[in-house]
Amino acid sequence: MPRPIFLPLRVEGRLNAIAQIIGDMHSASAMVVSSSENIRYLSGFTGSAGVLICRKDDSVLVTDGRYTEQATAQVRDSGADVRIVEARAAAATLEAVSELLMDNSLCVCEASDLSVDAHARYVAALGKALLPVTGVVEELRRSKSEAEVERIAFAAEAADKALADVRDVLVRSMSEPITERDVRDELEYRMRRHGADGPSYETIVATGHNAAKPHHRPTDQLLREGDSVVIDVGGLVDGYHSDMTRTYLLGSVDPVLQTMFDVVSESQSRGVAAVRAGVLPSEIDRICREWITEAGFGPEFVHGTGHGVGLQIHESPWLRAQSIEPLREGEVVTVEPGVYRVGLGGVRIEDLLLVRAAGSTTLTHTPKDSLCLQSRQTI
Repeated sequence: MPRPIFLPLRVEGRLNAIAQIIGDMHSASAMVVSSSENIRYLSGFTGSAGVLICRKDDSVLVTDGRYTEQATAQVRDSGADVRIVEARAAAATLEAVSELLMDNSLCVCEASDLSVDAHARYVAALGKALLPVTGVVEELRRSKSEAEVERIAFAAEAADKALADVRDVLVRSMSEPITERDVRDELEYRMRRHGADGPSYETIVATGHNAAKPHHRPTDQLLREGDSVVIDVGGLVDGYHSDMTRTYLLGSVDPVLQTMFDVVSESQSRGVAAVRAGVLPSEIDRICREWITEAGFGPEFVHGTGHGVGLQIHESPWLRAQSIEPLREGEVVTVEPGVYRVGLGGVRIEDLLLVRAAGSTTLTHTPKDSLCLQSRQTI
């Protein structure tokens, strides 16, 4: 399927914003950016080898000969004010980065990405401290531009269409031997046919007892009548992810499993209704968790209620009890309560939402309650 023409992913102003932040918060004059997602966000470069030096007056991307031409083109097209330096080996990269930082009084690096070994080598080469910091670029990434939202929404659409295609496979599982892997493979093939670059993460298809494992990896387990089937699927478009979960009940199920579905469905609806700019993520978690707890399934809701989605499938903000910074307009988040009973199965329902000032826009459109009930009636 041909893609629509997206808005260009422009990055103007981001490097200056980072230089301002590290100066104001850490009194630093340079930052070593090593995370591939953050390098992409700040410069447009998508290669697998690179280090970005962010400074107030100029920024430099150090990469190797495999990527020099690509980096030059991507930096130009993104609007980044970045100079390219080629270094053809790890030792040359270390030397180039050290030379670029030598005249800077205090430099910072990404604590969540730079390994202890790499940090030690940089410090030895520099002969001075390299201060680890966290969340600097990630804070900028929280609110998405219109161009970013376009790609996330298209990735979600590809997953929606793929899951619609696979619905017949779920129905056929009542009379044909169909495995979790069969469903996964069909979903990932269909997402590509609908325009995605590929899956956003390892597609989860979990049925029967496996559905009680939130991050189960598909096996040769057959789908059978009486099971729940948890399908967690997302697409990837230009580096941007989508995320969605639906649970289907195959035929006549244990009454407890039906109750679990009904409770999770209501919990998820209440959480989605609460999403808006200014609300605390912990409040959304509380709303979902209290409903499930009051229904008697509290200990079986074993993960957070949601998370941000963008260049990473799991990124800030985090919708959990400990998160106390309000949601911001332009963030893309999930709401995904779940209940998992060992020996019986599991239920999770998840939507992807764009946070607005007065509410949210849902980016995932596969039916939830109606499709589940329709599946049971059709079979």
